[in-house]
Amino acid sequence: MFRGFYTAASGMITQQRRTEILTNNLSNMTTPGYKGDESSIRAFPEMLIQQMNSEQVSPTKSLSLPYLTNVGPLNTGAYIQDVTPNFRQGDIQETGFATDFALRDVNMPQSEEGVSSTIFFTLENPDGGVRYTRNGNFTLDEAGYLTNGSGWYVLDQDGNRIFLGDDSFTLREDGWIEQNGQAVSRLGVGFSENPFNLQKVGEGYYETEDGQPLPSVYDTDDAYFSVVQGSLEQSNVDAAETMTQLLSSYRTFEANQKVLQAYDESMDKAVNEIGKI
Repeated sequence: MFRGFYTAASGMITQQRRTEILTNNLSNMTTPGYKGDESSIRAFPEMLIQQMNSEQVSPTKSLSLPYLTNVGPLNTGAYIQDVTPNFRQGDIQETGFATDFALRDVNMPQSEEGVSSTIFFTLENPDGGVRYTRNGNFTLDEAGYLTNGSGWYVLDQDGNRIFLGDDSFTLREDGWIEQNGQAVSRLGVGFSENPFNLQKVGEGYYETEDGQPLPSVYDTDDAYFSVVQGSLEQSNVDAAETMTQLLSSYRTFEANQKVLQAYDESMDKAVNEIGKI
């Protein structure tokens, strides 16, 4: 009976965690470039339950041999095995602001396992490290450098900060930034062959596991993309689908809760009523 407690409790913990993930997706539904998280739920390995008995081999001797009888398999619940971002392209929405950029995946190569590669803007964080994001909601700081909303510098293809002075510039689809008809800098775009190897560090930022920078997409022959000025990539969270999953998670949580209450009532009767007899 106690195994039933653990099974129902693990189901409640799993659904609670899933609810948190889905709620976080909904709260970031309007965050530019946000990639929704997906959870994969897996059952704990089944255990084969056996009953140990003994058998008398002779009526004249006290010798007995143990033997096992299979009771059957037992599943002890489920858990969330992985939480991974969904890197599907979000919709491109026009904003009209010159410093808003959007990455559009035209044709990204896939690995033999079917994993699609992805590209990111490159940023310099306050510690001097490189972070990656799909949020192209940029601006110009007081000194005229291109930064994001947190003040992190946007980097060019050589890893240098981009100085523009003012917003009288044009961003070409191939990433080159022009001022007065002259190409002054090329936007840094990192290429990740397997984005699931990146670590999500919060607020839509990613970093590599070993701290090494991603290769430039400009050095990748079979990756086709474009950069759109005056537009932002929207979050790829599907509100209707996420709400459906959220309701399903609530229902599953409640079902496990009722099972747990039933076990608790049974144990209460076993201890306080049957125990008195």
